[in-house]
Amino acid sequence: MQDIFILIGLGLVLLIGITALVFAYRTNIRMRDISKTLTHQYNLIVKIQSLLKSKSATNAVAEHAEMIYQDLLQNLIPIMAAIDVMPRSTSEHPLWRALGGIMDEYAKNPFALEKLRRCIKLDAEVARSIDNYMNRADAFLNHLTTTDPDGILAATFTDGLLGQSLTFFTQAKQLAAQTNE
Repeated sequence: MQDIFILIGLGLVLLIGITALVFAYRTNIRMRDISKTLTHQYNLIVKIQSLLKSKSATNAVAEHAEMIYQDLLQNLIPIMAAIDVMPRSTSEHPLWRALGGIMDEYAKNPFALEKLRRCIKLDAEVARSIDNYMNRADAFLNHLTTTDPDGILAATFTDGLLGQSLTFFTQAKQLAAQTNE
């Protein structure tokens, strides 16, 4: 009879041991799954935080866009006066009308590049305005490029009138630096 109790006791100890092993194994699997889930969620939170910082920076640029536009426009006014170009007559922002007028004039009359080259060469005010405009526009585009996560906004400005004007002014500056008149 004692043997039966010993067998039953060993059976219970074995059963409890197996149950404890199964419980420990299942707990380990759950902990590993929870760890994977938390790691994934942490990575998502980091990505969201990065995106929000980028959006916040982009929103700050958008909020200050009027000041940036006015600064760029102030540098364009002496340039437009020197090469005798009028802004477009549209309902766009004055900066885009001014840039559009310059680029339209260049499209109609490639001699506008030569006029600008001469003005840069002969008029220090125009040369300074060109430098200021290019530095500020380039800084604005660089800021957009670094804060725009998908690049759509930056590409719009780079491929639009702002980027075209930078190319036009760069060509004129290079020509002014090369020629001796």
